[in-house]
Order: sequence, then structure tokens, then C-alpha cells
Amino acid sequence: MNKQFLAAVFLAVAVPVTAHAAVSVSIEIAPPPLPVYVQPVIPAPGYIWTPGYWRWNAVDADYFWVPGTWISPPYVGALWTPGYWGWGNGFYAWHGGYWGAHVGFYGGVNYGFGYVGHGYAGGYWNGGVFNYNRSVNNVNTTIVHNVYNTTVVENNTHVSYNGGQGGIAERPSNEERLARAEQHTPPTGLQHQHEQQALRSPEQRASFNHGAPTHMAMARPAGGQPGGGHPGGQPMHGEGGGRPAHEGGGREMHAQQQPHGGNPHGGDHREGNQAH
Repeated sequence: MNKQFLAAVFLAVAVPVTAHAAVSVSIEIAPPPLPVYVQPVIPAPGYIWTPGYWRWNAVDADYFWVPGTWISPPYVGALWTPGYWGWGNGFYAWHGGYWGAHVGFYGGVNYGFGYVGHGYAGGYWNGGVFNYNRSVNNVNTTIVHNVYNTTVVENNTHVSYNGGQGGIAERPSNEERLARAEQHTPPTGLQHQHEQQALRSPEQRASFNHGAPTHMAMARPAGGQPGGGHPGGQPMHGEGGGRPAHEGGGREMHAQQQPHGGNPHGGDHREGNQAH
């Protein structure tokens, strides 16, 4: 057993995988590339897409994939800043995601579906209602009417971490630094349960299927209560999505996206500036 593996296990065990602190775990093994998958259709108006991500399982000494899912935000005006892995001081450290009035820095990682590395081009709040960009979201317009269509162009990379060898060389902008200093709300209880379900599912491990998790995305979070996902304690199952992108259907990750988007009518009536 090599020294890097032992260091990874020791450091990961030292901090629980459930922690959502600014930096919650550090290891020496780089996370796998981001898988390409299909976004399931939005289950109802008001939900916001939270992209899938890799987390570390200290017990199995392996990464596991937390499926992307639609989440009901904790309050009107809330925007999601995804977590990311960043290299520093000889280790990869996990920086947990959070809800806030503005989107902060998430490592320049292109998670797709509007999360193109900086800001969020998938939608914006206006008058207490969230408006969806159809070019990057799988929206059924028979149930969701507050939509628009703005082309978004992206860099089309699958690298899942910032810094280090082969990592993304991006740094926070001044706006992202300001967003980081604002008051934040941690992931919701459903998001926590969703991650725990992925942790307990062997088919989500990076070593299980050569870095291609069984469940890449879900319409609702796993582990929730009726009406908000699966009953607590049940195994993870995909809902209406999560297929590899080549199988077609839904909204594919890495569609046409651009780094800065949002309100196509300007920023004078936007609730929360998602370009930050």
C-alpha cells in the first residue's frame, strides 16, 4: 500500500464525509473526470438544478458520485454555488456548496446545465419567481411557463478539480470574492440525505464501473419523503433521467453554454445577480 493511499485514508477519516464546512476533507488522489449525462425534466416550477459531483468515501477509500438533482431552494431568491475540489498545500480539498443571494466561486469547474465555471446561466429570479433558460434546462413548458431561451457557449471540459496537475487554472473574480463573504445557507436536509444515499450505494463508486456511476442524475433527491424524493432509507434509483448522454432524451450536459448569462432582458430587475 503506497504512501499516497495511506495519507488519503488518514486525512479523509479525520473529517466526516457529511461535513459541509468551507474545507471539509483533504486527500492526495485527484477526483475522476465529470461524467456526461442527461438532465431529467424538472418536476415542478420553482426547483433549481444542482449538478452532480464527486465526494470521497473514507471507509472504501474511493470517490463516489452524488447525482445531479432538482432541488427546492430554501428561500425565494436563493441561488446554488456548487462545491468543488481544489489543490493546495499538497492535497485536494473539498469546498462545500451553499445557497446565497449570488453565485460564488466553484473552482472554474464546468458542471454543465448553466454552471459553466463562473456564475450561473440557467436562470434568474424576478418578482419572486424563478425563470428558466430552456437552452440549458430540461423544462416541460406545459407545467413551467416562466421560461426564456438564451444561447450559452461553454469550454466543454470534463476536469472536476481546480489547481494541481491537470487541474483548472481559475481564480475567484472580485465579484466571486464578495459573494463568498456574504451570508450563506448550507445544503438543505434533502441535499444531505441525497448525498448519504449516494455514499451508501456501491454502484456510485468511481471504481465500480470505470468512473461511470449507475445513477448520474435524478428528478428529485434520493432519501427524501413522499413528494420530495424517495422514502428515507431506500436505495438510490434514478427518476426520469440520469442516462448517459449518448442514449438521448432530456437535456444533455455540455449543451451550448456561455460563461455569463442569466436575465436576457438586462440586470435591472433581477433578484440576485447570478453572474457572480
